[in-house]
Amino acid sequence: MTGDKDKSEGRSARPAKDLRQDRLKLALRENLKRRKSQARGRDDVTIASSNSDDVGPHDGSGKNPGK
Repeated sequence: MTGDKDKSEGRSARPAKDLRQDRLKLALRENLKRRKSQARGRDDVTIASSNSDDVGPHDGSGKNPGK
């Protein structure tokens, strides 16, 4: 009878650890996806701003629009 009790405790402890590992894996995977998406967004902004023909706020004209 005590052998059955030990087996059931082992089963209940193992799935809890597995569930935690699964949660951590999912969290890491989602974090990686989010970071990749953010990096792609930053790359798109960088490419768009470097290819634009618009004159930036520092166009080198020497004029101070606020003064």
